Amino acid sequence: MRAIWKGTTIAESDDIVEVEGNAYFPLDALRPEHFKPSDTHTTCPWKGRASYYDVVVGEDVNADAAWYYPSPKAGAEAVTGRVAFWRGVEVRP
Repeated sequence: MRAIWKGTTIAESDDIVEVEGNAYFPLDALRPEHFKPSDTHTTCPWKGRASYYDVVVGEDVNADAAWYYPSPKAGAEAVTGRVAFWRGVEVRP
């Protein structure tokens, strides 16, 4: 699977975990030059506190377009060390 934004592959892996319709990529699948830590945090009732990355391609920034759970709650361990995408990031084979 590949995560693509603005025609650029920002993550690629065959090791995908799907949770709630979202493809979670392992952290080492991310191309680090396209990710900048964000100060945004949200809370999911069953997965816990989410953190975000801005996705960067050239001069374009897609704020908070990637999220992950640094310390997921019990029952959500499958997303540990993984990142998912939204806000126009396309995930495809």
